[in-house]
Amino acid sequence: MVDLFLNRVLVENNWDQDELNTEREIVGILENRIVLLFFASAKCDKCQEFVPVLNDFFKRLKDPAYIEYPKLLALIYVSLDQSEEQQERLLKELHKKVLFLAFEDPYRKELQAMFKVKEVPTVVVLRPNGSVLSPNAVQDICRLGSECFQDWQESAELIERSFMLNEEFDNLNLRSATDPVRRLKYKTEDDKRKKRWWKIWGKGKNGNEQDEEKDGAWDAKKKEGDKGVWRKR
Repeated sequence: MVDLFLNRVLVENNWDQDELNTEREIVGILENRIVLLFFASAKCDKCQEFVPVLNDFFKRLKDPAYIEYPKLLALIYVSLDQSEEQQERLLKELHKKVLFLAFEDPYRKELQAMFKVKEVPTVVVLRPNGSVLSPNAVQDICRLGSECFQDWQESAELIERSFMLNEEFDNLNLRSATDPVRRLKYKTEDDKRKKRWWKIWGKGKNGNEQDEEKDGAWDAKKKEGDKGVWRKR
């Protein structure tokens, strides 16, 4: 999937329309995700009717306001508009986390031919490896809403593991990809903290082991001296 857009420029549909044009940025936003290619045109009445449905579908899978852990999903708008003004008109209706190809990018037409898109709206669903999971999921999205993502996820064998506390993993074989790093990080910090406090607790007045021995000897001598004083009295 990532290979499909390497050396291309994807644009975020936010206020600044930030461009993602480096391999690191493309990989970061598309790797290990189910990708939807939304082919549409502002001149198409069916497309205009479908956009609110698609927005709701996307929000319920990606927006923290609807879901605690956003799904591994990316949506790319591939415009089949006749002008940039038409493309911009439809982009204003789409969710701000949607990606798109610039109007002047000829790759839009290449994708249309590659996936044999002959009607709009069309939503091509791609597995993380780039293979086609569904040639057009418009009807599934209208009928099932966000529930159809689970079917795609199982078919794509996409494994999502939400963040869990270390204690919750103790008796589990499956762990998140970042779990070893997190466990090492937090365990290391905890060990350092414990070690630091135990050392301070066991150190002498000047903060080292030798001082501890000296302090002990001094206390013993002081006690003996005190006893001598009492004997003289």
